[in-house]
Amino acid sequence: MKALNWFSTATRRVIVSLAGIAVLVGTAVAVAAPGGASAAPAASGSDATWAASPMAPTPLVPNLANAGFNNQTVRNIVYTSVGGSDLRVRVSNTFGMTALQIGRVSVGVELTGAQLVRGTTHPVTFGGRASVTLPVGAEAVSDPVSLQVSPQENLAVSVYLPLPTGPATYHSGAQQTNYVASGNHAGDVSAAAYTTTATSWYFVDGLDVSNAQAPGTIVAFGDSITDGAASQVGANDRWPNFLARRLNAQLGASAPSVVDEGIGGNRVLNDSACFGVNALARFGRDALSQPGVRDVILLEGINDIGFSQEPNTGCFAPNTNVTAGQIERGYEQIISMAHAAGVKIFGGTLTPFKGAAYWSPAAEAKREAVNNWIRTSGAFDGVIDFAKAVQSSFDPLYFNPAYNSGDNLHPNDAGYEAMGNAIDLALLQ
Repeated sequence: MKALNWFSTATRRVIVSLAGIAVLVGTAVAVAAPGGASAAPAASGSDATWAASPMAPTPLVPNLANAGFNNQTVRNIVYTSVGGSDLRVRVSNTFGMTALQIGRVSVGVELTGAQLVRGTTHPVTFGGRASVTLPVGAEAVSDPVSLQVSPQENLAVSVYLPLPTGPATYHSGAQQTNYVASGNHAGDVSAAAYTTTATSWYFVDGLDVSNAQAPGTIVAFGDSITDGAASQVGANDRWPNFLARRLNAQLGASAPSVVDEGIGGNRVLNDSACFGVNALARFGRDALSQPGVRDVILLEGINDIGFSQEPNTGCFAPNTNVTAGQIERGYEQIISMAHAAGVKIFGGTLTPFKGAAYWSPAAEAKREAVNNWIRTSGAFDGVIDFAKAVQSSFDPLYFNPAYNSGDNLHPNDAGYEAMGNAIDLALLQ
């Protein structure tokens, strides 16, 4: 029997063999790791080619994840960074409330919408079995799939859920149209059964490939601006996508991969029911445990500042009036974690937001103080001046109108391209 790669997300990812793990008839079982277990990469010699931060659903945000799925198939459309072979799929029950049975998983190349390119669909197995059961808080890594993955292509990862899942682990802001079908349609090439759409990803939080030429993984870590909020759905115009395309154009098969671990609304110092656990708490799981991680680009803090202007209820709770100094101390802890893992970390300056709903003069003063610290403290291994890249030449407190999505907080697609172009590639080589 093949080995089953599994890990707990309550601590960090851990890999063990199938030996000693209970197996149901026809079903591999992933078992949550004991507390204090050490971390390990998902597969030796692999790099992450796509990833998304898992989140817990909440009734505060209407989504299919709240009710979960039952005898349904979810087709997640994801965009690769680098090419390679021996594709592995990471499935997640990180925030599930009950054991999750995954009945079938397949992967194929998207043609259009939920339609796949004929001949590219491959079944995905776990420890040699077609199905896998994940306990609460667990994730699993598949066996390698014999599929040659191309850089910058859309893959469809289809997950069949035969039993009620309960609230589903998901990633809210996919900026991508995904699809749901009734029944088991994981292996379908046709889009006919996929009659429901969603703009979130469900149960899948990473794809890894083997690529001997790729020199590792760059993790873009941040909030909605890293997540690509307000960019065109399906265009893959997040700033990490533009960075990946630049690296691929310059270095070809020797380009490092770039994965996006942004969460809309995320904060450095505080959790939110709607916007994920705080950056300090998720940094190990979402950044440092990515296969092949070598560099991190951190762009986060604007929500710590802005939420101070909002009511202390709902998605904004807990509303804590944090200082610039507290955000900077949070950065220092993240930098220490990265350096302890032998990973370089680059700080991105917080982009302008005057005119946004939660801007105020006091909030602006904090942003400027934080940006001054990022630029002058020497704490990071390098600085990427995203603020300068997108600010107005007439008033740097505002977005350049050509880059403004219209909410005065998020860039449009051209703005995300400007951010991706602002990164000195020499920092990452």
